[in-house]
Amino acid sequence: MHYRNFTKDNIQISPLGFGCMRFPVFDDDSGKIDEEKAIEMIRYAIDSGVNYIDTAYSYHQENSEYLVGKALKDGYREKTYVATKLPCWLIKTYEDFDKYLGEQLEKLDIDCIDFYLLHSIDKNRWKNLKELDVFKFLEQAKKSGKINYIGFSFHDELEVFKEIVDCYDWDFCQIQLNYVDRNYQAGEEGLEYAYNKGVSVVIMEPIKGGKLSNPSFEINELWDTSEIKRTPAEWALRWVLNHKEVSILLSGMSTIEQVKENINTASTAKPKHLSKKELEIIDKVTNIYQEKVKVGCTGCEYCLPCPKNISIPNIFEIYNELYVFDSEENSKDIYKTYIEKQIDALNCIECGQCESMCPQNIEIRRHLKDAHKALIR
Repeated sequence: MHYRNFTKDNIQISPLGFGCMRFPVFDDDSGKIDEEKAIEMIRYAIDSGVNYIDTAYSYHQENSEYLVGKALKDGYREKTYVATKLPCWLIKTYEDFDKYLGEQLEKLDIDCIDFYLLHSIDKNRWKNLKELDVFKFLEQAKKSGKINYIGFSFHDELEVFKEIVDCYDWDFCQIQLNYVDRNYQAGEEGLEYAYNKGVSVVIMEPIKGGKLSNPSFEINELWDTSEIKRTPAEWALRWVLNHKEVSILLSGMSTIEQVKENINTASTAKPKHLSKKELEIIDKVTNIYQEKVKVGCTGCEYCLPCPKNISIPNIFEIYNELYVFDSEENSKDIYKTYIEKQIDALNCIECGQCESMCPQNIEIRRHLKDAHKALIR
């Protein structure tokens, strides 16, 4: 395993981080982790050189941190760094900061969290955290030795990301990036922005929740034109790790086979290792995916709130995925829940309020009708 610099202290960190949100479970219940298999996977990764374990308060119905704590017994805590995240959506008072941090330290059964993130920040959560004096809490937690390095994970528009990066001396941040979502949320521009500001970057969703690992026949044919044969998942990981600005790539792994494959990939995927021809192949694959997109919605949510509470960005997301990833069953199952909650497209009264607010000038009313026809069972 080779290592990359992380934070201004140039900590030597493995390019692959173990994401602890997709452990094997019993009875398809995310709260029932198969502890024996999960611990085996984490320890195999650490023994193979992975030294960044990423969990969060909410993962696996709030059971992931317990499992990580167990996996780090028997000397494994000393071999790796631990990252976890404050559940920002649960923070209502200043006292809540210490409450949840205390719970997390207890669940992990450690005295200090190496890397502590504000979890899933968007403009509304960010506003709330600032009003509650989050920086005071973070500085006190660091001074008391409960946390070492401070960061945030992000889910919003690029301009919001830049604002957050600029307002504090962050050690690191975590953003979503893959070869399909190059301009989504912070995207590649946000990656470069943080890097140039001296903020280390962790990447999540490099395989887009596994969607890029099962491509169509057309895309597989393109992958096969490469002289070096790789799995679709490996192509996705290598594209991310090809960026010099990336310190860590997180992968949520569910089997020991996935752990082994990803370790093998990360061990040889150094910055700028892909050839010009390989990057051209990836660009062609990206174009195929993007050509299938039905609505150019960026998920900025300027169209919200809808007077009928229609979940406009979420409907367009599953509508796009229906065609981009051939996810008919999954998309229609999700849409069925929207119908049950009466937040589906059929409730649109065509007031046009959303279209007047859309920065992409999307014909939202027309696309909602099309989405409903495609997603209804």
